[in-house]
Amino acid sequence: MSEQPVALVTGAATGIGAACARQLCAEGFRVGVHYRSSAEKAKKLLAELPGAFGIQADLTVSEEVDGLMGRLKEEAGTVDVLVNNAGYNINAPMLAMKLEQYDAVAAMARGTWYLSKGVLRRFMLRKNRGRIINISSVVGHTGNPGQVPYTMVKAGLDAFTKSLAQELAGREILVNSVAPGFIDTEMTEELPDEVKAAILARIPQGRMGRAEEVADAVAFLATRGHYVNGSVLHVNGGMYGG
Repeated sequence: MSEQPVALVTGAATGIGAACARQLCAEGFRVGVHYRSSAEKAKKLLAELPGAFGIQADLTVSEEVDGLMGRLKEEAGTVDVLVNNAGYNINAPMLAMKLEQYDAVAAMARGTWYLSKGVLRRFMLRKNRGRIINISSVVGHTGNPGQVPYTMVKAGLDAFTKSLAQELAGREILVNSVAPGFIDTEMTEELPDEVKAAILARIPQGRMGRAEEVADAVAFLATRGHYVNGSVLHVNGGMYGG
């Protein structure tokens, strides 16, 4: 195996995940592009990134996460940086949401926990170094109507970050969150114009962020930020400062 550092980005086929994969590749990492169902988009991204490799898995299924860990070992031999970006959302008022819809959103938190545990045990703890970067959200701090399970999961990611950082105290394994605000992605492109206008009115910088701006924050934590640990880095144009 090469000594090139390896970064695994979950949900990397589109949006913020794809931007993180590109930026980490530019920083010198060999990038693992994880995806669940966006195979064609992942294939196109992999063609852009020298040395990158793809891994398909449903992170809500523990057996598939175990399989992912085995493929990581075979393909790369190590993981130096884990970016927990994969997420899922269903928009609906709480009183109209069904339990199975809640479970589908909340299951991603379990997947993040289980994958992080596996990467720590199999790779980072053996070397006593590494970085775990969790992509949370501004709505985990401000709330957002119609997104009760999603905001719960994102707030929980930041609590997960702070608790795990304390558990790993004394090791060179740093755990941080990046909490994006409203970012111009495929998801926000589909919003009605009046919804976009209401969002922009809440952002002091007067525009949505770019996925690349979130990726810049991730790259900083992955490569520099040596004394940043257990923190939430907000990237939201000033709409919330923590």
